[in-house]
Amino acid sequence: MVSLVHDLIYHSANRSSQTDALSYQGQIKNYGEIAHAIERCSKGLLVAGLSHHERVAVYLEKRIETVITLFAANAAGGVFVPINPLLKPDQVRYIMTDCNVRILVTSAERFKLLADALPACHDLHSVIIVDSTENTPQIPGLNLLSWDDCLTIESSQKPFRVIDSDMAAILYTSGSTGKPKGVVLSHRNVVTGAKSVSEYLCNQPEDRILSVLPLSFDYGLSQLTTAFHVGATNVLMNYLLPRDIIRIIEKENITGLAAVPPLWIQLAQLNWSNAQSLRYITNSGGAMPRATLDQLRSALPATQIFLMYGLTEAFRSTYLPPGEIDKRPDSIGKAIPNAEILVLREDGSPCAPGEPGELVHRGALVSLGYWNDTEKTAACFRPIISKQHGLTIPELAVWSGDTVRMDEEGFLYFIGRRDEMIKTSGYRVSPTEIEEVVYATGMVSEAAAIGVPHPVLGQAILVIATPRKDEKLKAEDLLTACKRHLPAFMLPNHIDIRPGHLPRSPNGKIDRKMLFQEMQHIFTENYA
Repeated sequence: MVSLVHDLIYHSANRSSQTDALSYQGQIKNYGEIAHAIERCSKGLLVAGLSHHERVAVYLEKRIETVITLFAANAAGGVFVPINPLLKPDQVRYIMTDCNVRILVTSAERFKLLADALPACHDLHSVIIVDSTENTPQIPGLNLLSWDDCLTIESSQKPFRVIDSDMAAILYTSGSTGKPKGVVLSHRNVVTGAKSVSEYLCNQPEDRILSVLPLSFDYGLSQLTTAFHVGATNVLMNYLLPRDIIRIIEKENITGLAAVPPLWIQLAQLNWSNAQSLRYITNSGGAMPRATLDQLRSALPATQIFLMYGLTEAFRSTYLPPGEIDKRPDSIGKAIPNAEILVLREDGSPCAPGEPGELVHRGALVSLGYWNDTEKTAACFRPIISKQHGLTIPELAVWSGDTVRMDEEGFLYFIGRRDEMIKTSGYRVSPTEIEEVVYATGMVSEAAAIGVPHPVLGQAILVIATPRKDEKLKAEDLLTACKRHLPAFMLPNHIDIRPGHLPRSPNGKIDRKMLFQEMQHIFTENYA
């Protein structure tokens, strides 16, 4: 029985070692080869000084070494931290210092980019370079290892023992205020998610699943774990253009594809006539526009479409079976296997059918909370009133902050978010994180970042700023400064420079609601 994350691969290797596990740019590795590489890499991590439950960060694009490292960290008894390869050095540094990363796995090129940021990562002691280590900068206190050395080190050191309630991964997701939050996942969380999703998607060893989403995104990581759970093949891809995805679907005979709404909107415009191998496609990270759904159904008449809802704190919550799309295309469905979804009032009592309330998720997918943040954990992970009378230990559930309603048949419908998060291109972006970069330029006196509806992105990012006293400020200059510190998906789509002060609410804070109302009209009329 599989209970630990790395056992997903070991179990499939024991069943069918010669089956293809990973495909990447012409490289094909079967389950036996991947299992062996994970075992070797785990030994290398231990020799490099990894201790029980310590964190291993991976700052790489999707590639075979990335996958091996994630699972090897768990096999050694450690915790993996996948870092989005689009993030800039300052953001990488924040994540690594926040969760006390001890070992970093990256490429020579990325290591050079991080050279100025790494000295501030005081817990980091080793860096493993997956390609050539020639001409890499020397950083005092850091031990540099090559990937080949990591996989060939001989050691009798045993991996640390872990159980399914131990930490397996920390995934960083933006919060409504401040820096990103590290969501701590247990082995049980990850394995339960793989079993649940592969059950309702009916995954099988013959599936070939295309991985286009970042592995730092729980939805992207799921493409690996569901494939490995059933012994299917995962095809890794770092695409440049949407049409590249169509080409690889045809070339690799892909049967399963997951994407977020902005990507589906672009893909729906393309010619799918030579890419009919898809058995299913899935959507999460926001609602898929009805027009896009209709286009995809027309282009892929034999393909099942699964509309889903999830949050990193509980991975996946609901799915709408393909057979229900005609009847209720706006629904996010019902709870996935081995999860219960409740719609509750503020006092914890259940809402009546049709009554808006907060989506609350209970069960084995509820994560271990936010890394080293008691206050935020207590706000999101709260007790619920148990239906199992007689229990004396309270059960913690995830209170999503999202407002939904449930119909008479138990199907859920998303209404809106309670917080001020910006949902753009499938990412949850913190307005405060953008504002901090804007302020750091030294060009502005006041600034606010908001999200307004956008037909492709989901939400467009708008920054409203006032210049420093007696200084002139151009939007293009501010955007240029932001590009040095923000990845593309966090850059403002429009910057509005205005004199004076931004509007205030009665309690003295910047009135975001007023700004949203103003800018929604202006952006829709002039810039969308």
